[in-house]
Amino acid sequence: MTGGERYTTTYDLVEQMFYLYVRVVKAKDLPPSSLTGSCDPYVEVKLGNYKGRTRHFERKTNPEWNQVFAFSKDRVQSSSLEVLVKDKEMAGRDDYLGRVVFDLNEVPTRVPPDSPLAPQWYRLEDRRGEGKVRGEVMVAVWMGTQADEAFPDAWHSDAATVHGEGVFNIRSKVYVSPKLWYLRVNVIEAQDVVASDRNRLPEVFVKAQIGNQVLRTKICPSRTPNPLWNEDLVFVTAEPFEEHLSITVEDQVHPSKEDVLGKINLPLSAFEKRLDHRPVQSRWFNLEKYGFGSMEGDRRKELKFSSRIHLRVCLEGGYHVLDESTMYISDQRPTAKQLWKQPVGILEVGILGAKGLLPMKMKDGRGCTDAYCVAKYGQKWVRTRTIIQTFNPKWNEQYTWEVYDPCTVITLGVFDNTHLGGSNGGESNAARDSRIGKVRIRLSTLEAHRIYTHSYPLLVLHPHGLKKMGELQLAFRFTTLSLANMIYIYGQPLLPKMHYLHPFTVNQLDNLRYQAMNIVARRLGRAEPPLRKEVVEYMLDVDSHMWSMRRSKANFFRIKSLVSGMISVGRWFDNVCNWKNPITSVLVHVLFLILIWYPELILPTLCFYLFLVGLWNYRFRPRHPPHMDTKLSWAEAVNPDELDEEFDTFPTCKPHDVVRMRYDRLRSVAGRIQTVVGDIATQGERFESLLGWRDPRATSLFILFCLCTAVVLYATPFRVVVLVGGLYCLRHPRFRSKMPSVPSNFFKRLPARSDSLL
Repeated sequence: MTGGERYTTTYDLVEQMFYLYVRVVKAKDLPPSSLTGSCDPYVEVKLGNYKGRTRHFERKTNPEWNQVFAFSKDRVQSSSLEVLVKDKEMAGRDDYLGRVVFDLNEVPTRVPPDSPLAPQWYRLEDRRGEGKVRGEVMVAVWMGTQADEAFPDAWHSDAATVHGEGVFNIRSKVYVSPKLWYLRVNVIEAQDVVASDRNRLPEVFVKAQIGNQVLRTKICPSRTPNPLWNEDLVFVTAEPFEEHLSITVEDQVHPSKEDVLGKINLPLSAFEKRLDHRPVQSRWFNLEKYGFGSMEGDRRKELKFSSRIHLRVCLEGGYHVLDESTMYISDQRPTAKQLWKQPVGILEVGILGAKGLLPMKMKDGRGCTDAYCVAKYGQKWVRTRTIIQTFNPKWNEQYTWEVYDPCTVITLGVFDNTHLGGSNGGESNAARDSRIGKVRIRLSTLEAHRIYTHSYPLLVLHPHGLKKMGELQLAFRFTTLSLANMIYIYGQPLLPKMHYLHPFTVNQLDNLRYQAMNIVARRLGRAEPPLRKEVVEYMLDVDSHMWSMRRSKANFFRIKSLVSGMISVGRWFDNVCNWKNPITSVLVHVLFLILIWYPELILPTLCFYLFLVGLWNYRFRPRHPPHMDTKLSWAEAVNPDELDEEFDTFPTCKPHDVVRMRYDRLRSVAGRIQTVVGDIATQGERFESLLGWRDPRATSLFILFCLCTAVVLYATPFRVVVLVGGLYCLRHPRFRSKMPSVPSNFFKRLPARSDSLL
């Protein structure tokens, strides 16, 4: 099944919601006003108590609106629809020009993929419907569902209280992230660089800038007019390329003073796009002298003897530009589309609704919430329409994504819309949409061709603690297109090959990810309606790298839970050796003897045991994709001061005594970590000292023991050695001593380098 065939499916994951659609296209031959001699027409669509109106045109008798109105069928309380054409007056009541009435029982039903209903011209009637008047209006009326193409841009009756710019901010939209590139600037060398003070040789470095991204090379170690660097500077940029690469060569005159010796601005579109690791051609560029006079003769002289810089610049198409954490990555494809492979599946997500939301703001003296949902997977973002003033919104919108790797994560967040227009428009534009909660679903946890419908808790950490903000109801279906491709994907690297052939450092990746998030937020904020910066940052986990005592505890206990399994195995083996359960000890002895006698059964037995364990655990597999775990996140018993520290700005804005207390707490935690790391280093250094002759007697004893052991092992069959060693470890407690063993005593007496620490 191809992707195109999958896209033709109907809304089968969500509940079908029927709407009465009214498309007002245009009008013609409208009569002018008897007072002003002109006509400022608009259309009012009336259904029961609901009224929607188009914008008005000044002095136009043949206006074109092409606007769609959607009335929820569940709220229809009338059997007829009125389309009224009116003339807007500056003072007094608007003039009535005519109307068209539709009987709802005669309205046709349209279901995609049927073609859109063709609008028709209707003659206007007078107010009483007794005769025709001058003017015609082109209208189409039909009954449809939320799958209709007109649904996203339609005016909705359940948002009738929203006016002005707020109408655009409540619509559902699909966004696409900008195409991001890594720009690699290899600064090789420069020639004929002359300092402002010609009596000294310059200490030269190169500064490169794109927008607000500024990087610089190291200062050339040799003070020469022909400096050499050969350093790579990497930037993030996005198509279309709106900015230039600015290169300046500067002289470090003083630690606090730098002189610009030359500069050049280069358009990003002039650089080569490479798809693999093959180097691109380097080029020489003439530098413009910074601040020379405007005399034409001086200009020619400067250009004739200008300094030059040698650069190798390219746009990297073989990397995936990371704009989200690798833990929750949703896309792993390289930038260049030529390197993309075919999709392995289709993900369909039905955003059903939310329930039990908490009030997020006050309006007319009571709490209310205007909720919308945002989903992000790959380069595609979707935003549902905003449901006005309800704590149990129902969106019932379905979206589809192509899947190129199943080991990826889709993120869904719910927000409160604070940009609904009104009298305080300036305040509304400065307001931030509040977070209600977020859900992450890893696609590899979904079974293929199965529909999951589940409610996920919306959990948010506030400075005063954890709060459940409601529940998000979702439906998922992951359809695999090729089982062979799916199996093949699991053996491939997680990221494109350029990340392994020419890897970036950890610090580079962190800085580049931060710049990529800023670019994505800035570009999506310029859409209409905008996907605002606070929404993009929350979806991309912009603050995931910040210090948090709570996260540190959570990660510590994650490691502890992993080690606990090994500890449990060690305790079980100790119980076997100490004959706590004689039957188990006898069975282990029998199994050990069988494996010694038939060593070829060791690996098959181990693999068959793992198979049985996996088969047994199948009964306890999760029935729904996992959601945010408050216990795992260590969010239930978190200290209020630790939460306050987590939500603190960087750099901090807290009083000095609070900062000092937190610093002392951090020192105590770091002291314990320091002790553990020192103990690990001590054990490793003791192993080194076995052959290091730091303790001559211990090393002499150890090498003599190794010589004797080598002779014994050479003369004794290996099966006998293993048998004797195994039976010695499994011996009965009657033959054991409670004192430490000789090897343990010998190892603990070995010296470590901790004696040399200050």
